[in-house]
Amino acid sequence: MCGFAGFLDASKECTRDQLASDALAMAGCLRHRGPDDEGVWVDPAAGIALGHRRLSIVDLSASGHQPMESAGGRYVVAYNGEVYNFPALRRELEGTGHRFRGHSDTEILLAAVEEWGVAPAVRRLVGMFAFALWDRRERALFLCRDRLGEKPLYYGWMGGSFLFGSELKALRAHPAWRGEVDRDALALYMRHAYIPAPYSIHREVRKLQPGTILELRGASPGTLPAPVPYWTMEEVVARGAADPFRGSEEEAAAELERLLRDAVAQQMVADVPLGAFLSGGVDSSAIVALMQAQSARPVRTFTLGFHEPGFNEAEHARAVAEHLGTEHTELYVTADEARGVIPLLPGLYDEPFADSSQIPTFLVARLARSSVTVSLSGDGGDELFGGYNRYFQGRRIWNSTRWMPGPLRASAAGLVSAVSPGSWDRIGSRLRQPQLADRARKLAGVLGAATPEAVYSHLVSSWTDPVSIVRGAQEPPTPVTDSARRPEMDDFTERMMYLDTVTYLAEDILTKVDRAAMGVALETRVPFLHHPVVEFAWRLPLEMKVRGGQGKRVLRRVLYRHVPRALIERPKVGFAVPVDRWLRGPLREWAEELLDERRLNEEGFLRPAPIRSLWRQHLRGERNAQQALWCVLMFQAWLEASRAGAPGRRSAGPPPAVCGPGAR
Repeated sequence: MCGFAGFLDASKECTRDQLASDALAMAGCLRHRGPDDEGVWVDPAAGIALGHRRLSIVDLSASGHQPMESAGGRYVVAYNGEVYNFPALRRELEGTGHRFRGHSDTEILLAAVEEWGVAPAVRRLVGMFAFALWDRRERALFLCRDRLGEKPLYYGWMGGSFLFGSELKALRAHPAWRGEVDRDALALYMRHAYIPAPYSIHREVRKLQPGTILELRGASPGTLPAPVPYWTMEEVVARGAADPFRGSEEEAAAELERLLRDAVAQQMVADVPLGAFLSGGVDSSAIVALMQAQSARPVRTFTLGFHEPGFNEAEHARAVAEHLGTEHTELYVTADEARGVIPLLPGLYDEPFADSSQIPTFLVARLARSSVTVSLSGDGGDELFGGYNRYFQGRRIWNSTRWMPGPLRASAAGLVSAVSPGSWDRIGSRLRQPQLADRARKLAGVLGAATPEAVYSHLVSSWTDPVSIVRGAQEPPTPVTDSARRPEMDDFTERMMYLDTVTYLAEDILTKVDRAAMGVALETRVPFLHHPVVEFAWRLPLEMKVRGGQGKRVLRRVLYRHVPRALIERPKVGFAVPVDRWLRGPLREWAEELLDERRLNEEGFLRPAPIRSLWRQHLRGERNAQQALWCVLMFQAWLEASRAGAPGRRSAGPPPAVCGPGAR
């Protein structure tokens, strides 16, 4: 796992020293992603500069140094990620005459491109990756991102310089940087609590969409070619529908376990200590169980505990760890320790990001990094196998209310809203349903929805009308709001699962984990996103995933072969912190300052009236508006930090050797 950055100077007037200095400054902002090594490669005649920071995972020797040239000298790559099937690719390439200096997957990637070309090579890769590849012969730059979006990649023109990198902070370090807040993207953020690709918080910068390759040649400043997909979820869905799995549920569980075992085995390959996050839920327990089944020594597992009632899963994780025999570490953190992460968030995420589970995710990543360099996680199981409550609750709500006339639905919504959040929480406590007030608020909103898509949109929206609070904004279409951007699918639940996979999973879950973990130089790997697993999941009938008010049925069958059902079956909690209570208590002063009416007016991005009204309702306990308010607060905190701070600087120490044509 690493970080990279670079640029293409269209004028080709920069000297070697200028190119190297700017590339080093950009890469230096990514030292947290790669503290072990740094490198730079430049070609003044072409105007190209590549910078790299390395976190050594496989082949710790200098043979893995980047940027790396191909054996034939045609290609140069700066690469972030892991190609898990590199041993098999190496054997295949050796059979065609390739010879290798070391044992890194980067060298295999370059040889694959030399042998098969860029797109055919990428289609053969199994892994998580983002890279910039320079073709010296054709003077063409290729940017590529993995299928599901595990690794990030930003790019855009700033004047006559085309900038790219693993994080926005690297682009900001270039002298040509002139970033302007994109109000339309800000509206998207206020709906989703993240900014979906291809947008970023800056009008001039885009995120490369998962499963695509962007090719830039004959650089014309300001002109961006459209990325070309090499793998899409739409195709996966279509192939799954055309070739459904026809076996029994037990046969499906057997095939799923085979695929997951293979994914876990590939992802346990590392030349550094490796472990896993363990919450005690279905997904993480399944991954840890399959790790332990294939390990000769106890797997290292890590759990975070909270003293806050309703937010602690550490006891459940401990029970699973004891059953599996892992080497388990748990850390209980205080509310003050958790809140201490908040000032770090704008710098970690580089753009507004408002999933409050970013706080415990950072803390558990920091805990794991104290013992290991790589950690596997259970992310992706909910989207692929139907784990979220909305998959059956949204369907149930729609089926129960679609027959009702509009005025009757509105009356029902009013009745639900009339019960105070405190009363809902007391009811939820007796029913062992935490955060019931939030669910009731969502229910009130969806009761008024006229279509299934409107139900889903309401369930996933922090602000249901974001342009009402963002000044001068028009919300761009996304697969959530525009039916033309999603495939035809008959089943409402499957439509929700598809939308979550291409939006929430890529832009929230994977972004959260990548930035939190790489902020402490921890590599995370996600076996559920092994693309053969993804493709198999979409061949399965829905009833093998969601049935009788329960999700992940086939995955549970796999898990219960290794862990007793009694250790797993309980209401889903999620990795959350009590932001609602914090905002009424210890965070109130901080929030008041960021939500000050005069401040909002002076900054000119957000309309104060609806925000202040919601803030007052939250403080009085009339609503639990934590998600909508957290969106505003994280934007305000980001804006404050971006205006006050400067891009990161390169770490102290001697500069690396500059590679490239004419280098000495």
